[in-house]
Amino acid sequence: MSKDSRMRATINQKLTEMGERDRLKELLRAKLTECGWKDQMKAHCKEVIKEKGLEHVTVEDLVVEITPKGRGTSA
Repeated sequence: MSKDSRMRATINQKLTEMGERDRLKELLRAKLTECGWKDQMKAHCKEVIKEKGLEHVTVEDLVVEITPKGRGTSA
């Protein structure tokens, strides 16, 4: 396990123990909804489904299509 991985695991463990992990997740979820990110991702999913057809799209296909946009690596 790399030093980075160990550090992330330690931080995650401490946040969980302190009850902060869930609080931070909820705060992030609220902020993403507030800024319209959730609606943008939903609209992008609908576009992908419309282009490919409902019967030709799997959940995995949607994840592959929207992940770059969701992470901000694609406009």
